[in-house]
Amino acid sequence: MSSQPPGWQIILARQPQKILRKLPKELIQRFEVQFRALALNPRPAGCKKLSGFDNLYRVRVGDWRISYAIEDERLVILVLEIAPRGDAYRNL
Repeated sequence: MSSQPPGWQIILARQPQKILRKLPKELIQRFEVQFRALALNPRPAGCKKLSGFDNLYRVRVGDWRISYAIEDERLVILVLEIAPRGDAYRNL
């Protein structure tokens, strides 16, 4: 048995899955790096809490934004939206 606590589980909603399928591979790799970092620390330096919501945050990946909810009691990060900067937060 490992002495380290289990990491956070990343769950992608349907919209982020569809967006990721359409993006270039190098951008997908950048998102994957960010997802691995979020699994270790769901509130990294540079993340912003979205006002008006209890548990919604966003992180930047270049000109793109990842909007996600943190469920502390279940160690789950639910990715709700991946969008370019201009379109982010419209459907939350």
